[in-house]
Amino acid sequence: MNASPAIPATTPVAPGRLPLIGHAHHLARSPLPFITSLRQHGQVVRIDIGTAPAYVVTDPALTRRVLVTDAAQFTKGGKIIDALRVFFGDGLATVADGDTHLRNRRLMQPMFNKAHIATRGTAMIDQVQSMVTAWEAGAPRDVYADMNDITLAAFLVALFGTDLPNHLQGDFTALMPAIMAGTIRQTVLPSWITRLPLPANRAHAERVVQLRKLIDQAIDHRNAHDTSPDAPAAVPGCPHAQALRDEGLFSTLLDADDQLPRQQLQDEAITLLTGAIETTGTTLAWTLYEITQNPAIERRLREELATVCPDRPVAYDDLDHLTYGRNVLYEAVRKYGPAWMVTRTAAQDTELAGHLIPAGADVVWSPYLHQHDPDYFPEPETFDPDRWTPEQRTAARGAFLAFGDGRRKCIGENFAWAELQIILATVLQAWPRITLASRQPKPKAVVTVKPDALKLVFLPADTGKSASADGSDRAATAERSGTGDQI
Repeated sequence: MNASPAIPATTPVAPGRLPLIGHAHHLARSPLPFITSLRQHGQVVRIDIGTAPAYVVTDPALTRRVLVTDAAQFTKGGKIIDALRVFFGDGLATVADGDTHLRNRRLMQPMFNKAHIATRGTAMIDQVQSMVTAWEAGAPRDVYADMNDITLAAFLVALFGTDLPNHLQGDFTALMPAIMAGTIRQTVLPSWITRLPLPANRAHAERVVQLRKLIDQAIDHRNAHDTSPDAPAAVPGCPHAQALRDEGLFSTLLDADDQLPRQQLQDEAITLLTGAIETTGTTLAWTLYEITQNPAIERRLREELATVCPDRPVAYDDLDHLTYGRNVLYEAVRKYGPAWMVTRTAAQDTELAGHLIPAGADVVWSPYLHQHDPDYFPEPETFDPDRWTPEQRTAARGAFLAFGDGRRKCIGENFAWAELQIILATVLQAWPRITLASRQPKPKAVVTVKPDALKLVFLPADTGKSASADGSDRAATAERSGTGDQI
């Protein structure tokens, strides 16, 4: 007798579903508690975004299967990717699987090898130092905004070179936060709402058009600089010719024999800028917050810096020796995301842990959910950089998915770690004392898991109590009176 085929398990549905909008109200109002609560309902849990079902994978091992082992059955797509595609176009993060993705990844890969990143190290460090040292001592600062500004400025220097006009950098800085907020709004709301001619939808579309114009201006400025009679000439046969011309990483694409069309260049630049700003800036803001809450961690960070680069600014070659600093950043990435929800699309009817995933359905995975799994990270709410020793890092690798995995793994991971280390080290060297000047921040899921309100005070080593009172004590008083966000 032949064995009967296995009967697919009934996929549990998350509680709290409402007519027409499904679980969208949970995703909009309390996304992090909601997404982490799904683990208690099973390895695969159904949620509805509007009337469309999506299947959330709560087991890191199953997510690895989606991303790596059975990647051909779970292609790039889904509601989140569809919303991001309005913004990114067919950039590397959103383009469909296939020849175009492979071609574009091959063209971009040299931009992000360690040797190429190293050529931009000094320019990035100089940019960060100029911004960080200009802060006013003792004044409460919106550190999330500061970190986004700094990461954007550093990445623009790395991407387009040091001679990008100041007005372009300012326009990028002003535009990106509103664009990212509009993108996550389109992600969590039912698609029929995002298609309506509402003011918010029109404003988002207009901002995307404006961003593409900025990208064009940056590319055109670089091309005009190269053809200018005052531009440094490349020296034939000289291995340092590119560095002499101060070309940014994006020159890899602009000078490729297999040239991308202008719209594709825009798509790739937008994708890279978003990854550089939102994820890196958010991680740094949370890292600085955690330092204010953990004096022992701050002391070890400063001792390491004093040992590796005593009496001088950090240099790019120092980064490999700042191992504890890297562990602190790993822990910030683990605890706070950076992304909290990502989607794939089932290419065909597929079985996953006994559950039938119908063709065309969204499959959702959450780095935030996996990186708070107590089976992999005991006491996940505790900020503990020592969980990233080499031995423990290997054991936790299965659930650390901040950069994805498989053939769609983030191409800029090497750059992200370098930028994170440069900025953290530079801030610590510039400011010997950092204190919290607002209430304890709460995680808020936008594109990344950002702090809802976070102000810090930065002080020099010789500042006395009176200076501290002028900054952190004044801010705390304002916070208690309800005016803290207006400082």
